[in-house]
Amino acid sequence: MSQRSHHAQHAHQTDAAGRRGVGRQRPPRRPRRLFLRGGGSSPLASAGPEGVDDGSELTLWTRAPLEKQAKLLVEAYNASHENQVKLTVVPNDDYVAKVGAAAGSDSLPDLFAADIVYVPNWVEQGLFQDLTANIDGLDFKDEINQGHLAAGTSDGKEHVLPFVLDLSMLFWNKELYTEAGLDPEQGPTTLAEFAEDAKAVQALNKPDTYGTATGLNCGGCLVFTWFPSVWADGEQVMNKEGTESLLAEDGAKEVYSTWADLWKSGAVLPSSKDEAGPTWTAGFTEGKVGVMPYPATLLSSTPFDVGVSGIPGPKGGDSTFVGGDGIGVSKDSKKAAQSWNFLSWLMSEDAQVGVLAKDNDVVSRSDLAENEYSSKDPRLVTINEVASKGDTPYSLNFQEAFNSPTSPWLTLVRNAVLEGTDTVDADSDAITDVLSQ
Repeated sequence: MSQRSHHAQHAHQTDAAGRRGVGRQRPPRRPRRLFLRGGGSSPLASAGPEGVDDGSELTLWTRAPLEKQAKLLVEAYNASHENQVKLTVVPNDDYVAKVGAAAGSDSLPDLFAADIVYVPNWVEQGLFQDLTANIDGLDFKDEINQGHLAAGTSDGKEHVLPFVLDLSMLFWNKELYTEAGLDPEQGPTTLAEFAEDAKAVQALNKPDTYGTATGLNCGGCLVFTWFPSVWADGEQVMNKEGTESLLAEDGAKEVYSTWADLWKSGAVLPSSKDEAGPTWTAGFTEGKVGVMPYPATLLSSTPFDVGVSGIPGPKGGDSTFVGGDGIGVSKDSKKAAQSWNFLSWLMSEDAQVGVLAKDNDVVSRSDLAENEYSSKDPRLVTINEVASKGDTPYSLNFQEAFNSPTSPWLTLVRNAVLEGTDTVDADSDAITDVLSQ
């Protein structure tokens, strides 16, 4: 295996992060209101820094992937406040339709969380109340994850806070690394080393065990885990306006060719070919995969010893997709001041450290990244550090371009990795066609 230079890696990280900061300016957006606001903004504006805790019952919706964190947060809030939050967990595949139907009938809950890639559209549609005065009144506003704040900002008005951050990180099975003669304490620092390590695990020829895995029929899985390799090289996946694909640049093509080679060599879990999302992490969790980009939120539930790092790029460096969900007060809530009480508590040290960090989850405030729990587990420090170098891509048409089962992004990946066709440039243009609509 090639010698890994920490100095060179650090130098590249600094350069890439400097050109890519998550707090980059978002372009002005064209108003596209589909629903009228309800609930009024005046109760929010006069709610004060902590809102109102008067024993009100509040309703909150979240999608199933964040059920564990949502339950922990709601239980902690309810145990320490007069207000009581009633949590509804909705299957992931049903969530968008449920929110849309409720919005159309003015029956949204007081609070609802949303996959961060949906937030810009739902903000544009007027589904969230304006939280600008409240968020701006937080002493630590500048420490809150800027990618999530930016996704919920339209026309200079802020509408959401981070609910739970989910970062894509590189995880490796230390036992399999040791068996393969790899250093279990040192993960790959380039995309080429990632491929080398996956092939080394594959060479063990253990039954039902593979070098790596992914979701090759899951657009959302692929943006979550492959975009960071592009960012790590200092490149972008879209233009700043989110209207043009940049996924035919050299760095992106290196990502596709690396995975195409891994697939051809047999080092990728075979079921990855048809994996549409529901079980894309299962092989690793079962101890059957050596190394793969993986959700940081699963660290606490992974039943064996793993190494964790940022996702490397072709030239080195590392990055992450800052995903997860944002949360805001719905247009239909008549308890806006009480809802803000929950949101202000959510950003507090009691919630961020006492609930999320305690559960080995990522905090949403950079000033709390090093805390009593992260100091006990160097992997949590790594995750929190990489979070500041990651990105949350923005486009009003993100869902259609990337996450949809019929997205042109999925066509690009399957052509490049599975079919071996030389169509990346044309497929990237097809993504632009959707983004620019």
